[in-house]
Amino acid sequence: MEFVNKEYLLLLLLLIPYVLWYCLYRKHVTPTMRMSDTHAYLGVGKSLRTRLIHLPMVLRMIAFTMLVLILSRPQTHHSWGTRTVEGIDIMLAMDVSTSMLAEDLRPNRMEAAKEVAAEFISGRPDDNIGLTIFAGESFTQCPMTTDHQSLLNLLHNVRTDIAARGLIEDGTAVGMGLANAVSRLKDSKAKSKVVILLTDGSNNRGDISPLTAAEIAKSLGIRVYTVGVGTNKVARYPMPVGGTVQYINVPVEIDTKTLSEIARKTDGKFYRATNTDELKHIYQDIDTLEKTKFDVKKFSKRNDAYQPFAVIAILALLLEMLLRLTILRRIP
Repeated sequence: MEFVNKEYLLLLLLLIPYVLWYCLYRKHVTPTMRMSDTHAYLGVGKSLRTRLIHLPMVLRMIAFTMLVLILSRPQTHHSWGTRTVEGIDIMLAMDVSTSMLAEDLRPNRMEAAKEVAAEFISGRPDDNIGLTIFAGESFTQCPMTTDHQSLLNLLHNVRTDIAARGLIEDGTAVGMGLANAVSRLKDSKAKSKVVILLTDGSNNRGDISPLTAAEIAKSLGIRVYTVGVGTNKVARYPMPVGGTVQYINVPVEIDTKTLSEIARKTDGKFYRATNTDELKHIYQDIDTLEKTKFDVKKFSKRNDAYQPFAVIAILALLLEMLLRLTILRRIP
């Protein structure tokens, strides 16, 4: 902890003359009664009132000290710190095309994928993780980072209707999504570099084919885990019609052959996830990968820390008032 306005601490020197005044002149301002002989009171012990007679002075000193500390503006210490951790460099490449609104996974494919990805990120605090999303085109939602809270916020902000609202072109550019994720890993010095590619369709957009992107990943030593999401036959899909939503059954068309080939070329694995539980089990293989040591820089934020001192000051003043009105009450 440090104080921003250290000059106010000099006010604590005022406690010295106050203590001297209390010790030297208190008898002159405190009511007394003369007695000819005190021999009869020699065997009488000190009462509670007598024991607490100096407590109000101590409480006033405590309250004054706390007020001075508050004026000095105490703040928690902040600085850059570096620590060494072991982790994996991972890019999540997630399909956000309109077909991800199908509800064969609950509540739909997109929300199920986001939920499982969030659990995966939260369970690996030392991994360097980023997020790429793609439909008919691809872009990086979050570069690789160990600040997983920011990553989770960006993940939750991915809307299931991002392509339906025209923010990006609809379709499934698997090759572009993979190439985007690979470009984020190309300069990584980690021993284990991984792309987890999740889609529910087949490549029908983009300038880079999925297998070309896989060759690039292979040349860079990047392992690609491919996940095909959806049931094996048809899926329930919400279709907006005249301000309402009607559900239709659409065929599930996942290019398992291409996804398997991408995984084979890069020494990864291909998975089929027909429900949320299967999707959760897919990420367990990541735990077996070799981890790499890398340095993480963190910044501890400065925060005002006057609250405890304010509480102590208020309690000290209240306790003094209570003693003055009860045990140490004086009769005029």
